[in-house]
Order: sequence, then C-alpha cells, then structure tokens
Amino acid sequence: MKKSSFVQAAMLTAGVALSGAAFANTAVVNSNITEAEVLKAQQMWGNAVVQISKDFESGGLDKAKKTAQAALDAAYAYDMGPVLFKPTLAALPQNIRSTEEGALAYFVGGNKQFPNDSGFALKGWRNVESKNAVIHLNGNTALTMGNVSFTDKNGKVTTVDKTWGYVKDSAGNVKIVLHHSSLPYTN
Repeated sequence: MKKSSFVQAAMLTAGVALSGAAFANTAVVNSNITEAEVLKAQQMWGNAVVQISKDFESGGLDKAKKTAQAALDAAYAYDMGPVLFKPTLAALPQNIRSTEEGALAYFVGGNKQFPNDSGFALKGWRNVESKNAVIHLNGNTALTMGNVSFTDKNGKVTTVDKTWGYVKDSAGNVKIVLHHSSLPYTN
C-alpha cells in the first residue's frame, strides 16, 4: 500500500470511529435557519407593526417610537452592519436606506432627516399577514419573496410585494438583513 493510500485509509477509519458515540454528551451545533424560524420572524415583524399602531393610538408618538425602536433592534441586523432597506412608500433620493435611523423614520416619521416620512406603522394596522411564494434556506441565511397584507382598523386591506433576507446571528436570533417592499404593478 502506498504511503498516501495508507494515510487516507487511516483518516477514514479514524473519522468513522470519531463520528460514533465517542462522548456520552456529544454537542451538536447547527446554525442553519429553518422554515419555522423564518415564519416566526415574519409573524413577529407583523405583530410589531400592529403594536406600533396601537401604541400610537393609546400613547402618542413617543410610545410608538419606543415600540418601533425595540422592534427594529429585535427584528433587524443593524448590530451586524448596514441593512438593505427599501420600504414601499419612500421616494427618491431616500427610497433606499441602510441605517436604523432611516428605518425608524419610515415606521414612525418625525425625523427632519426624512421629511417625507409620515410613519407607515402609524396607519391603524390591526393585522399583518405574510404569504410566501418562495422560501430559500441556505445555511445561516434565508430569502423569502411573496406578499404581505396589512388590514387597518376599518377593514381595508393593502397588499405589497415583499422580499426579505435573513441571517441567524451568533446568538441564534434570526434577523432581517434585506427588506424590499413595493406595490404590485397595476394596469
């Protein structure tokens, strides 16, 4: 047997032996994002939008802003770097934003840096439902594309096209790194 063949055979044998029950409490680490985690992240995002609306109605802009800030911290990966954020109702030149300040302004308005933002999440939303056309899972990242429907307190439904990108951070939290939203094309 050649030396390299012998080494390869020994490595394979050792690998087989080590992959068995070498330790009684073998730790297995898996940072892959699951479909259930993606669906939960979408549900949490929708619940946060509804809560921001309700807090605005019951406690004004300050309360809504605190809720929105907490939701952004929990849902988006700004702690990891810029987030690709393209909201539905943002015009040039502020239609694409990468900072948490820009996202917060979109959700609740009141920021002189973003004078056209009136606060998307302050519109009296009562239900947010995500319907995915595709969920693409790849290791610790995931992409989704589909529609999100927002129902206001009068029962009016607004549906947008939505693409989200997610990453699982080192603490196991699934966070948004890409948020693209647009109104569906109509003739």
